[in-house]
Amino acid sequence: MKKLVVLTGSGISAESGLKTFRESGGLWEGYDVYEVATPEGWHKDPALVLDFYNQRRKQAMDAEPNDAHRVLADLEKNFEVTIITQNVDNLHEKAGSTNVIHLHGELFKSRSTADESLVYDIEGWELNLGDTCEKGSQLRPHIVWFGEMVPMMEVAAEITLKADIYIVVGTSLVVYPAAGLLDYVASDVPKFIVDPNMPGVRSRPNLFLIEEKASTGMKKVQGMLLSDYTN
Repeated sequence: MKKLVVLTGSGISAESGLKTFRESGGLWEGYDVYEVATPEGWHKDPALVLDFYNQRRKQAMDAEPNDAHRVLADLEKNFEVTIITQNVDNLHEKAGSTNVIHLHGELFKSRSTADESLVYDIEGWELNLGDTCEKGSQLRPHIVWFGEMVPMMEVAAEITLKADIYIVVGTSLVVYPAAGLLDYVASDVPKFIVDPNMPGVRSRPNLFLIEEKASTGMKKVQGMLLSDYTN
């Protein structure tokens, strides 16, 4: 099977009613991202940060995958699919995708503030002050905040280098370091970019631009892939 690597962003989750980090004016669901998505915001008011993510978690629990998520899961029948997502929700997993790398963390996991290797699944939607790890330290959302390292970037770059086919869907390609992954794709590899507001991408070989929303655009890409790369 050919290795299909997919980079997804907030545009794919938006069709399921979810918004993620980058919204107009530096706001995320009406909050200044620096109050709820930075280490400084956490140290200033951890209760506010925990409540913010509790509400995001509650919202995400009710969200359902859309056709773009389902297409990506369905492509596993014909390709070795790895999804590299900038999104913190679990909609790819809900749709049935089995190999998902979360660059910016996972909404339904918590992490120890004393030992970042201690990561736990969150049962339900609440994480509160007083919830502690096995070492007795407060748990925080397992989210990569602004100003923090992106620990999965090296893994994502290695996978991207091995891609036979590369798809970018629902991302503006302005959030680094994730946006730089496209530069790791070999020149002879077919590259598909799906977005209704086509990001400014420098011209490069084997680049196909599909200026549509994620759900309809991915159906078109699926048709092209099945026609060109399967028997």
